Amino acid sequence: MSSFEEFRLNPAVKKGVMAAGFIRPFPIQSEAIGPLLEGKNLIGQAKAGSGKTLAFGIPIVQAVNDREPRVQGLILAPTRELAVQITLELQKIGSYTSVRVVTIYGGQSMNVQLDALRRGAHIVVGTPGRTIDHIKRGTLRLDSVRFVVLDEADVMLDMGFIDDVDYILDKTPGTRQMALFSATMPRSIVQLAQRYMAEPVRVMVDANEPSAETLEQFYARVERDEKLPLLLDILAKENRKSAVVFCRTRYGTIRLARELERRFHNVVSLHGDLSQNQRDHSMGLFRSGRADVLVATDVASRGIDVRQVDCVINFDVPEDPTVYFHRVGRTARAGDLGRSYTFVSPDENHDFTRIVALAKAPINPLREQDTKEPRRSSTLSSRGPRPWRHGGRDDRRGNPRRWRRYR
Repeated sequence: MSSFEEFRLNPAVKKGVMAAGFIRPFPIQSEAIGPLLEGKNLIGQAKAGSGKTLAFGIPIVQAVNDREPRVQGLILAPTRELAVQITLELQKIGSYTSVRVVTIYGGQSMNVQLDALRRGAHIVVGTPGRTIDHIKRGTLRLDSVRFVVLDEADVMLDMGFIDDVDYILDKTPGTRQMALFSATMPRSIVQLAQRYMAEPVRVMVDANEPSAETLEQFYARVERDEKLPLLLDILAKENRKSAVVFCRTRYGTIRLARELERRFHNVVSLHGDLSQNQRDHSMGLFRSGRADVLVATDVASRGIDVRQVDCVINFDVPEDPTVYFHRVGRTARAGDLGRSYTFVSPDENHDFTRIVALAKAPINPLREQDTKEPRRSSTLSSRGPRPWRHGGRDDRRGNPRRWRRYR
């Protein structure tokens, strides 16, 4: 499909899509929207930022009968940030309809959500835990649900939500239509689909890695105490509107954000110690452009859709190679161009080597000295790599007392 007008959309939905500025569908949208509009079940595999929300958003909004004051659509997302983002997209698509979308997630007042549900909802977007809370309270009934979406299903698996998902799906009618979207397809996700989806259409658009045409990837070999000066140099030279900097630990995130603030950068941080209001405030500042640098742990590497990210900087190399691709997927989204930089200290070389082995697109040296073979780290011992001051591999909780003990 070369245009959204080629899909058989009702006039109100088509008007909302056009008003939101969507003209040409991306690959996942071209292949998924048609089968979903026909009422088929679907399994979609595509990276974050490929346009999955619109791929299921258009069919679910069209499937709703807005004259029936009942919950007809349910979308499950692993994080509250993703749930909110999905809601915003659905509201754009349905802006010329009477479809009401309600978001439910932990960390927000239950009374706020109860009031929204009492006023009526056609589509509920929720995290698994809070969705179960409402089901058990009797404030959310799923017996009229026609369409269920599992978004970022592999993340829900990683976060231990698979039993919660089973519980929720068992509360929906067996006749409902279902779509499952995931960046990867581990066995547990396939088994889940087999239990709940009859003859699903399979749409495998792209892998989790951005293409070389849209994302330039660079690495630099540095000692740990050289990372901050290099970061400052890149932030100064990058012609960017926004950047995301990833750290391994919460303490490292907090410390690095403070260091950047001292150097007059407009910085916000995102990590597990923040309340929901603080997280919403940080993301609001970043999305609006009032902060141009977001320093985050991997809580932000999945499920947060920020279109304007120009570059991603891996201040710490992730231990899991797949996390690297989730991180750099924050830039070069939906066909945009982007850059990523990865700082590799001697004790992180093994983890970086595993990333390079899996990467399909080249990760190029940033400077001439980065082409040299890395020397063996002198910090390695029988206990593993010694943590840096901002929190290293052994300092997962980022506890300052722990890193002092090892200095």
